[in-house]
Amino acid sequence: MTALHILIVFNKRLPVSKYGGTQRVVWSLGKELAALGHRITFLAGEGTVCDFAQVKNLDPDKPLTDQIPEEVDLVHSFVNTWEDVDRPFILTQEGNSLQDRDFHINTCFVSRNHASRYGAETFVYNGMDLEEYGKVSFDRERTYVHFLGKAAWNVKNVKGCISLTRKAGIPLRVLGGSRINLKMGLRITLDTHVRFEGMVGGPYKNQLLNGSRALLFPVLWHEPFGIALTESLYFGCPVIGTPHGSLPELITPEFGYLSNSSSELVKALEQADSYDRKKCHEYVCDNFSARKMTQDYLQLYEIVLKGETLNSRPPRLVDKEPSKLLPFG
Repeated sequence: MTALHILIVFNKRLPVSKYGGTQRVVWSLGKELAALGHRITFLAGEGTVCDFAQVKNLDPDKPLTDQIPEEVDLVHSFVNTWEDVDRPFILTQEGNSLQDRDFHINTCFVSRNHASRYGAETFVYNGMDLEEYGKVSFDRERTYVHFLGKAAWNVKNVKGCISLTRKAGIPLRVLGGSRINLKMGLRITLDTHVRFEGMVGGPYKNQLLNGSRALLFPVLWHEPFGIALTESLYFGCPVIGTPHGSLPELITPEFGYLSNSSSELVKALEQADSYDRKKCHEYVCDNFSARKMTQDYLQLYEIVLKGETLNSRPPRLVDKEPSKLLPFG
């Protein structure tokens, strides 16, 4: 492919210093595209700095079309827009939007399940910059399991994680929350087997993941992808969770156990050391690297540059009244 000038649109500051799942995806994509010889401009949140791309501040009050530099060949937005963009355009939908309207026909989702819930065909799995995570010690002693995500979101079900680990008699580290939570009303976790690490990132986060026996992920919604899944698998942690959203697509029996039954999940936790940690790591390296994600997006860029569409019709939410919380118990 001829070198392109690609505008990547994102509404938060880059790069992220701590957790930041989507921010890491956007940053890694731009970095890989630049390494392949493409010219990158980030139209992103105020405070963004980058040494491999030009940066412009995104103004949410102005039409996107008015903020696109003249010389840009293609626009890749990670921010939903209902505008008619005057360049070859692709939109990545990372989350579960409940808007009952047509999405742009060139919308890409982040898993097969995610796309199907909007009647669409096109998806690209989120990728990881493997260099950012470093080497893994597979022989290291592992004494706890972990939760990774925004603990304040009830759909992430940290409450279920605490209950499961209490029953299994296994210590739990919560990466992404605090013992006292004021965001969703006053919540205080008194369980002494739980240690809250806050919103961690960098080497300390990697160290915590490398010391864990498994990721506990009993989500109560249709998880679109879940960066926590691939980050944990990279460090040799199998996934013990619920079969909602993309999880059955990503977590086969070789890499974890899925069930709505709390008693079955407790048994799976007790057997977490039976999984091949090196195979979990290799699974991520082979299928969920930033380079693999970028190559998949380049194939989609070629399609829209030819004037073709990514989906046969504009995506639209199929289940207009989704269950608020999915089964677990």
